[in-house]
Amino acid sequence: MTHPHPLHHRISSLGAFLVPALALWLPSGYAWGAALIFLGAMAAAPHWWHAPIPSRQTRWLLLSFGIMGLAWLHGSDWSSGASVLNKPLRYAVAAVSLLYLLRCPPDARWLMAGVAVGAACGGLRALYDVQILGLERPWFTPRQTSNAIQLGNLSGLFGLMCWLQLLVFWHRWRWPLRITLALCCMLGLLGSLLSQTRGGWLALALCWLVMMVVLAARLPARRILPSSLLLAAILSAASWQMAPMLTERLSWAYQEAQRFQKDGSGAGTSVGHRLDHGRLAWRMGLDRPLTGWGEAGYQAEKARRVHAGQAQAATLQYGHSHNEMLDLFAKRGVFAVGALLLLYAVPLALFWPRRHAPPPSDEALALRLMGLTVPISFFGFGLTQVFFAHYNGVVMYPTLTLLFYTALLGLPRDP
Repeated sequence: MTHPHPLHHRISSLGAFLVPALALWLPSGYAWGAALIFLGAMAAAPHWWHAPIPSRQTRWLLLSFGIMGLAWLHGSDWSSGASVLNKPLRYAVAAVSLLYLLRCPPDARWLMAGVAVGAACGGLRALYDVQILGLERPWFTPRQTSNAIQLGNLSGLFGLMCWLQLLVFWHRWRWPLRITLALCCMLGLLGSLLSQTRGGWLALALCWLVMMVVLAARLPARRILPSSLLLAAILSAASWQMAPMLTERLSWAYQEAQRFQKDGSGAGTSVGHRLDHGRLAWRMGLDRPLTGWGEAGYQAEKARRVHAGQAQAATLQYGHSHNEMLDLFAKRGVFAVGALLLLYAVPLALFWPRRHAPPPSDEALALRLMGLTVPISFFGFGLTQVFFAHYNGVVMYPTLTLLFYTALLGLPRDP
């Protein structure tokens, strides 16, 4: 069997760097690196097309991509033409890219460097949008109002990944590199804070808690405690000027939830609207649990129920229910919910450090930890936002997953 030209290893490493590095800076920046990897896969197809799939874990990952692609087809509005294929094709591209990267795995150092650059770019772009352009929220324009949530979440995720790199490699790095990664971490978290995405903050807190559980069994406390204190210091530095705004946003969230729970009158607020929309989606899903209403049927039935007084009119402003699982349940039924859970569960199992395995190398541990943050954070993001309703979510989730997975497999001594 022939092997790909060494150039393809450089292509895969460059693509792995560009995916996170450009995601928060350029329009559709997340697609540049993914497109480079896919083009490399097409050019090297003779070298990997007939190669056997090396492991059961890889087959499960491919299966999760394929089932999620089918879930997007189910319930689609076919009257909109070929556009219904856009999201399923993203998973097909991810599957092709995975098969290519198994033969030409990216260099883990390039991937981790791309995450650091992406976090820094997220914070710098957020500062530019808010301080220079005077926008209320970064990535927020009249034509792209959701970008503040989507990209703010990714900025925070990259910042958290930088902290994980600091935690794992602290004992090996010199102070200039430590300070550089700490700044990247701060900028990434700052981008999340400036985006004012309260749901994203809860998701990142959930991610941090899981990381603490994982690390407690694998690293001594003398390495975890200083890193946790450093993260607290970074968060304090990133938010010290924003403390009044952050406190106000969290207070609003609590008051809106209390108001909605008391009499339902808060449905016009941000939190109340999400609760009202989620309740409506749940009821619609229960009426058609197997098939869902479909995208077109969902909109029509939602309008009918609003006019019947079963939900507030504010729910008509959005084409989704602000909750990933409830949205799939209402539109595509339990099959799609199962597909989403599989999409979360497979990477979670792949990256979770093995209990009885020998201690992993620092590189393997860092990749596993950063890989774990992807399904955990996206699950958390999906509690208050339909991340996969947007192409940056559809592309970034499978692409980050396959990059961390293949970089892990490409390490010289992966346990």
